[in-house]
Amino acid sequence: MSLFCIVIRELEEIVSMASSKKVITREEWERKLNDVKIRKEDMNKLVMNFLVTEGYVDAAEKFRMESGTEPDIDLATITDRMAVKKAVQCGNVEDAIEKVNDLNPEILDTNPQLFFHLQQQRLIELIRNGKVDEALEFAQEELAPRGEENQSFLEELEKTVALLAFEDFSNCPVGELLDISQRLKTASEVNAAILTSQSHEKDPKLPSLLKMLIWAQNQLDDKAAYPRINDLSTARLEDPAV
Repeated sequence: MSLFCIVIRELEEIVSMASSKKVITREEWERKLNDVKIRKEDMNKLVMNFLVTEGYVDAAEKFRMESGTEPDIDLATITDRMAVKKAVQCGNVEDAIEKVNDLNPEILDTNPQLFFHLQQQRLIELIRNGKVDEALEFAQEELAPRGEENQSFLEELEKTVALLAFEDFSNCPVGELLDISQRLKTASEVNAAILTSQSHEKDPKLPSLLKMLIWAQNQLDDKAAYPRINDLSTARLEDPAV
């Protein structure tokens, strides 16, 4: 069990029997934290999970050598996955699709929503580059047939084609499709699909555990005053206000 899960359990046990708000001193709190025993191997696995899932291949390789922690997938596949992600982030969607198919053709064959979103991103890039005629032809030939089969696809297609009605995208109500955030959204979707195809979690465990910690602290604030972590970047305990 990870550090965060154990700390959460300790917090709940401390206040579960309290009928009024209890004050826990820093000394008492730190003593209880020190009583929690965490295996270094488990912490290392948590770090490796984060590095692998987020695609930090060089850091993962260095961490493997320094800690002896083996990743649960071939690190070489991270480079291929990051190449796909980078291609989408740069707007090279055709290249990304080719790379995905080189990795595993079943990813797009079995995920029509992902394939549609990639094709939608291709359309967005054509519109971004002012290729109006090519964009219209692509929409009619590649996306319209999929929209006829799926109502949500049709709505997304109509929203995307609406970009063509505006010369000034800053005044377009769907102009956010041209934001870099849209590329990042599509890239993240592709990244998650590749990870799933490799039987790996699509999201790293560490952020979820941090969210659990924040949730637990919020729940316990009404029951106890205790040294709280307010800044996750430093994980510094701050004395309770009494």
